Amino acid sequence: MSRIGRMPVQIPAGVTVTVDAGNVVTVKGPLGTLTESFSPRMIIEQEANVLTVKRPTDEKEDRSLHGLTRTLISNMVEGVSKGYQKQLEIIGVGYRVALQGGKLTCNLGHSHPIYFEETADIKFEVPNPNTIIVKGIDKQIVGQMAAVIRSKRPPEPYHGKGVRYTGEYVRRKAGKTGK
Repeated sequence: MSRIGRMPVQIPAGVTVTVDAGNVVTVKGPLGTLTESFSPRMIIEQEANVLTVKRPTDEKEDRSLHGLTRTLISNMVEGVSKGYQKQLEIIGVGYRVALQGGKLTCNLGHSHPIYFEETADIKFEVPNPNTIIVKGIDKQIVGQMAAVIRSKRPPEPYHGKGVRYTGEYVRRKAGKTGK
């Protein structure tokens, strides 16, 4: 059995989970609603405040889908109850960000500023000009938006300038050596 797949998903107070035909799972909570369709081969059962995922056979495809399905449902429950966030830091002279209305403006050393719009799924916070916090209820969308922002100026190995995740280690290289 999958160690992750057989763990039950605890549903906290204030969160409702419905499993419809075809394994369509809808999770509603204080922060929003998420709906996802899972493989019809998986058996999703709900008893009171506990959700369990079972697999019909020990075939390779069923084994791989077992843990994945359980983790995705767990992420949905956590997203609508607590939410997700990724924090990015900007390092470099003249590099800064600002939030005006629902638009994130990034000055990252290019000849033009780069703009990102807030959506229903993604919200930005800028506590200072060198920090961005990406928030949302869908873990995948939050991670993807943070990766897109980082890709506009990834950290470079010689001076360490660029956009990086908070706590990310950037391996530094020695520059040229003079004679």
